[in-house]
Amino acid sequence: MSTSSLIRRPEGRFHYAWVILGILAVVQIFGQSISMSAGIMVPELRAPLDEGGRFGWSAGIIGAALAGYYLVGSLTSPFSGRMGDLLGARKLLIAGGVLFGGSMILIGFITHVWQFFLVYSVLLALTSSITIVPLMAAINPWFRRRLGLGIGLMWAAGGLGAALLAPVYSILLETFDWTTTFVIIGVVGGGVTLGLVPFYRNQPADKGVRAYGATANDQPTASFSAEAAKVRLKVFQRQMRHTRAFWNLPVIHGLGCAGHGIVLIFVVDFAVQRGIDFTTGAVILTIVQIFSIAGRFAVPIITEKIGGKPIMATALAIQALSVVILFFAQDVWAFYLFGAVFGLGFGGEMSAYPVVNRQYFGTGPVATVYGLQISGAMMGHCISTVAAGVIIQFIGYEPAFILSMAFSGLGVLIILTLETTKRELIPDWEDQLPPEARTPGLAPATAPPAAAAAGVAFGNVGASGDGN
Repeated sequence: MSTSSLIRRPEGRFHYAWVILGILAVVQIFGQSISMSAGIMVPELRAPLDEGGRFGWSAGIIGAALAGYYLVGSLTSPFSGRMGDLLGARKLLIAGGVLFGGSMILIGFITHVWQFFLVYSVLLALTSSITIVPLMAAINPWFRRRLGLGIGLMWAAGGLGAALLAPVYSILLETFDWTTTFVIIGVVGGGVTLGLVPFYRNQPADKGVRAYGATANDQPTASFSAEAAKVRLKVFQRQMRHTRAFWNLPVIHGLGCAGHGIVLIFVVDFAVQRGIDFTTGAVILTIVQIFSIAGRFAVPIITEKIGGKPIMATALAIQALSVVILFFAQDVWAFYLFGAVFGLGFGGEMSAYPVVNRQYFGTGPVATVYGLQISGAMMGHCISTVAAGVIIQFIGYEPAFILSMAFSGLGVLIILTLETTKRELIPDWEDQLPPEARTPGLAPATAPPAAAAAGVAFGNVGASGDGN
C-alpha cells in the first residue's frame, strides 16, 4: 500500500513531530547525564577507606575507567547507528531504557574495580551510544523543513537537563547512601524512557502524517521491511563512501572533541593552580555549560540557513582561539570570560552534525554515518584524556592547552576541504535501488544494476512496513 494513501491529518493542526521531539529530548537528557555523572561519582570513589570512604580508588583507576568509557563508546557507536537504520529507533529506545535503568542500578551495588569497569566503561558506554546516535538521528525523517530548529531544541534541552541533573544527583548522594541513590536514578531514568515508548513512532507514515513542513510536492516518508532496509542501507553507504564528507566528518568531530575534552577535564585544576579557590573554579564549568546551551540551540538553526561548512569552521575556530585566554588568566573574571567564549564554540562545535548530514545526504538512512561521527568524537576524547594527563604530569598545563588548540585548529583546516553544503552529494542514490525498495513514486523505469550488486534478494517490500 502506498504511504501517501496513509496521509490523512489536515494541515494547520498540532504536528506529532513535536511529540517525537519532546520524547527524544527527554532521552538526550538522560543520555548526556551519563558522562556528567562521572564527575559526581569521583569524590565518593576517591574517598580513602581510613576516612570512612566506600571505595578508596586512585585517580589513575578512575581515569582509566573514563578513558575506557570513551573507547567502548567509540567502538559501539557505528554499530548502534547501523541498528537504528535497520531496526528503527523505537526498538533502540526500548534497549536504551533497559540499559540505562539496569546499568545505573548495578552501579549502586559495585564493590570491586572490575565491576565498575564492566558497568560504567562498557554497559553505560553502550547506553550512551544508543541514546545519542540512533536516537539523535531519529529526528531526521520527522522534519522536512526547520530541522535545524528541531535539532537545536534537542541539543539545548539535553544540555540544560543534564546540567540541572548534576545538583539533583549530588543532593541524592548527600541525602541517601550510594546504593539507594543509583537505584533511584536507574528506576526513574529507565522508567521514564520506557514509559515514552508507546508514544514513539519511527516515521511520520506510522502515524499517518507527512513530515513537518512537507508540501504536496515532497515525497512522503515510508517504512520498509527488514530486507528492503538492508538493501537501501547497503546502496546508500556505498555511494556515501565516494564523498570526502563521509571520511572527514568523523575526523573533524574527533579533533573537535579532543580539543574541548582537554579543557573540560583540566581547566578547574589549572585555575586552582593559579590561585583560584576550588568552589569558584568549579563555576567555570557552569559558565561553559550555560553558554554552550546558546551554541547548541543557535548553531543548528544557522547551519540550516547558511550551510554547515562555514558555521562549523567558525565554532571550532572560537573553541581554539578562546584557549589563548587561559595563558594570561590570573583573576576570576578572566577565567569566567574564557568560560563564556569557550562555551559558545564548544556548544556549536558538536551540534551541527545532524543538520550537516541532512544537507550532504538528504533523507537517506544516516544513523550509521552519524554513528561513525560519534565514534570519532569518542575516540578524540579517549586519546586527549590520556595524552593530556601524561603531558600535564611531566611537562605542565600550557603544553596541554597548546595541544588542545592544535586539535581544534587542525579540525578547522579539514573543514575547509569539505564539499559545499549548498547541495546534496548523492541526490539520486535511490536510482540504484530495485523498485520495491524505493520511496513510493520514485520507481525506476529499468532494473538498476546496483540491485544485483547489493547481493540481497527479497520479495514484496512495499511501503506499508512493519511500523517499528
